[in-house]
Amino acid sequence: MDAKKFPEFDSIKDDNETILWLGKPKFFPYLFADLGQGLLTLAFGILWIFFAFTFNAEDSQSPGSFFWLFGLLPVAVGLVKFLNRVLSYPNTAYAYSNRRVMMRTGFVGTDFKIIDYDKISDIEVTVNVVEKMCGVGTIRFFSGRTKTEDDSTTKLYDMWASIENPYAVFKMVKQTSVDIKTDYNYPNALRPETNPGYHTTYNRT
Repeated sequence: MDAKKFPEFDSIKDDNETILWLGKPKFFPYLFADLGQGLLTLAFGILWIFFAFTFNAEDSQSPGSFFWLFGLLPVAVGLVKFLNRVLSYPNTAYAYSNRRVMMRTGFVGTDFKIIDYDKISDIEVTVNVVEKMCGVGTIRFFSGRTKTEDDSTTKLYDMWASIENPYAVFKMVKQTSVDIKTDYNYPNALRPETNPGYHTTYNRT
């Protein structure tokens, strides 16, 4: 993709920072990236409404005559998430540079997420059923963020959802991450003989 189509990335990158790759999710699989979770939410809401109506029909004296309304909550949440993806899609793009990984999205404003390579401890690529049908996949980055609920800790990933050529992009960003993190810690062939620190230019071969 032409970086000029997304000039907003220029507002967050450093003067000596170079974008090495720029991509955008594919529309259809991006909308249904959370298809499994969405279907479960919808099924839960429908079952809740069904049983609430059945209970009220059998017991007309029940004080919970509007109990079925609670079933609309998970349906509404799922709908809001879906609409958010639809509206934010035109402004969604991903990139990585010689310094960090970048994500951009948002439909009211523009939201950025950046992760420096030294913060990334794990990178993985996944392809769900819908993505496989469309020839795309998702790259996930773990930088140490977790969420704890009921004594259970879950890793929180940042991701590039539904991008084309996921395995090729995964290899490129993985290699760049290794090169840059190695360059941070050890002098090697990527550094010039005189190293002025962060002013070093990374040339990927």
